[in-house]
Amino acid sequence: MEKEQYSADIVVRFLEGESFSKRDFVALLEAGKNPETCKLLQEEALRLRKKYYGDKVYIRGLIEFTNYCKNNCYYCGIRRGNPNVKRYRLSEEEILSCCKNGYGLGFRTFVLQGGEDPFYTDDRLVHIIRQIKENYPDCALTLSIGEKSKESYRRFREAGADRYLLRHETANEEHYRMLHPEEMRLANRKQCLFDLKKLGYQVGAGFMVGSPGQTMEHLAEDLLFLKELEPEMVGIGPFIPHHETQFAGEKAGDVELTLFLLSVIRIMLPKVLLPATTALGTMDVRGREKGLLAGANVIMPNLSPKENRKDYELYDNKICTGEEAAECRQCLSRRVESVGCHIVTDRGDALS
Repeated sequence: MEKEQYSADIVVRFLEGESFSKRDFVALLEAGKNPETCKLLQEEALRLRKKYYGDKVYIRGLIEFTNYCKNNCYYCGIRRGNPNVKRYRLSEEEILSCCKNGYGLGFRTFVLQGGEDPFYTDDRLVHIIRQIKENYPDCALTLSIGEKSKESYRRFREAGADRYLLRHETANEEHYRMLHPEEMRLANRKQCLFDLKKLGYQVGAGFMVGSPGQTMEHLAEDLLFLKELEPEMVGIGPFIPHHETQFAGEKAGDVELTLFLLSVIRIMLPKVLLPATTALGTMDVRGREKGLLAGANVIMPNLSPKENRKDYELYDNKICTGEEAAECRQCLSRRVESVGCHIVTDRGDALS
């Protein structure tokens, strides 16, 4: 009975906005195993999303412009050590063509995402950023290209980049070591995020749910880190194994826990931009709709050339056709409307 009372108390304290410790977050996550707790937090997350964003869902045009990567992250299908990837790079002309196509479809945010590819030097990237911003001055540009120096980030910002996505993946040092090779450092990844904040980017962090070795304590540390960073965007999705990694035989992350965490994050950071991710849609045919009902308000359809989409395979069975493809805007609109939301075509900046 005392345990049940503690669980009830922890939920009330969270909803009242009390400051939480790691122990408190672990207790909240344990309480989330109760369907009634999930329902309660989902309702509050929806209330907050509607308070700040109404029923708007922002769409971002994802351009996966390179699947070369110098890193060898143990969970990633495009890691350096995978010899069976069909590698590609988009030219500047191909990237601009993706933007032109997306603009015609109503996209007002473009997301340049790729592996950490040394071919795209700072000079090359600055030129691409300037071209996009000159051609589409009413659009926001998001970069998702990994760990760079503060000076590189400054150059990209001065060239016109508005936002930067850099998932921290885990805030726990020991867990980070399980997922990454020795040359990579959690401290550097965190520093990159704080550097990006200082330079005036709208910053996105995030993590995989159910990655190998992850515990409730690790997830609690992720939530504490997000509270400290206060990012404008948070991207989370269930871990999905890739057959060409050492985690090929690991169990995928839990959809229900991911949805619960979406609600927790919306309540914790009420004004955050929160995607219903492709990974959710891969794990559950209605995953993105469920994500919107849990408090998410962003979807990122794919603007990449059709012939390259399958090659940007971070995990197995990634959806890359149908409603995931940007061309099927009507299909996507209907799915969003089925849960009481509607797609809007403005930039969808974070609320200050």
